[in-house]
Order: sequence, then C-alpha cells, then structure tokens
Amino acid sequence: MTGKRKASEQDEFSAAEIGALAHLYRGEVYRSTIWRTRLDTTTNWAVVTLGVALSITFSSPSASPLPLLLVGILILLFLALEARRYRFFNVWRGRTRWMEKYFYVPMLQDGDLHTEENWQSVLAMDYKYPQYHVSYLTALSRRIRSNYLWILLIQALAYLGKLMVHPTGVASLEELRTRADIGPVPGELVLGIGVIYIGVMISLSIWVTRNDKKNAARRGGERSMG
Repeated sequence: MTGKRKASEQDEFSAAEIGALAHLYRGEVYRSTIWRTRLDTTTNWAVVTLGVALSITFSSPSASPLPLLLVGILILLFLALEARRYRFFNVWRGRTRWMEKYFYVPMLQDGDLHTEENWQSVLAMDYKYPQYHVSYLTALSRRIRSNYLWILLIQALAYLGKLMVHPTGVASLEELRTRADIGPVPGELVLGIGVIYIGVMISLSIWVTRNDKKNAARRGGERSMG
C-alpha cells in the first residue's frame, strides 16, 4: 500500500492487497492452531497426572490419600502455564476473528469488496503495538472455567471418597477428620484448606463469566479483540 487511503477508498482493496490479507490470515490461523495445541497439551498433562494419583491412591485400601493432595500442586503449575499460553493464543485468535468478521463476512454477504469502515486501522495498531488482549487473571479464570474446575472437582471428590471408604467405611465426622490428618497437620485444617481451594476456583469461574458478559454489554456495538 502506497501512501494513506482517502476516506472514500477505505472500503476497497486492490487485488494485491486482498492477496496479502489472505496470506496474513492464513499465517494467523496457523499460529492460533499451534497455540491451541499447546493449550491441549497442558490440559492433558493435568489429566494424566491426576489419573496416576488416582491409580496410586486407590490401588489398595491401605494406600495413602496423600498423592491426591500432592498432585494438586502439579495441576496448579499446569494451570499457570496454560493461562500464560492462553494469553498468546487469544492474540492470534482475536486477529483471525477480526479479519473474518470485518473483511470476509462483509465480502461474502455483499458479494463485492465492501468491508466495514476503519477496521483495518484497529488491526494495524495491534500489529504496530502488540499487546495481550486479556489480563493474566482473566486468562487464568477462563481456563479454570473451561477445563480445570472439573479436574479439580474430580480431585476433591476422589480425595473425600478415599477418606470415606478406605480402609473401611467412615462411621462419623470425627473419624473423617482424623483420617485427614497429615503428620502434625490436623485434619480440620487440611479439609478447610481444601474447601477454600475449591471455593476460590468456583468463584473465579463465576467472576470471569460475569465479567465477560459485563464487558460485552458495556462495549455494545464497540469492537474489541479481547
């Protein structure tokens, strides 16, 4: 593109420019696909490690439930890695959706080269000054809502199930508390931390859902890549 477009020319692209945009779109789709695969990898790691912990814990009535607690540390590590990867993925996905929505969709609907006015300047600024489209907390919460909340709930239910059925069925809440003891750490503290642990995850899932809806309502017709 040579020089700046006039206002009357902003909705039209030459054949060469359309070709360049097509190649740009293909490149962004490829990058978003690669980062989508990386997201799936960390989720798979979390599922596999939880599966190993479940196998060890329920291998015999006398097996310790401690592996189910320790695996929670690994799951949180995978969650932290995945949230970071999601922020990168969200950039590439946002750019491809931007081009699809404001370039390809109007072209297909109108049957000509008309596109939404001034959309390309927003995309250009995103390339000129690249930045994340969502905060780390938002990325973390979205991954919890999508995958990790269910993984953590399975972990918590499996831990409680282990305490309740092995080595024999639990007869009282006091016995359950005693079985949750870890060395000098009292069982009520272990169970209390577990409740807070799951409560925080549920709260983040609810928060990000409401926050995304609020942001969408606040933007109204205003466009955003996040």
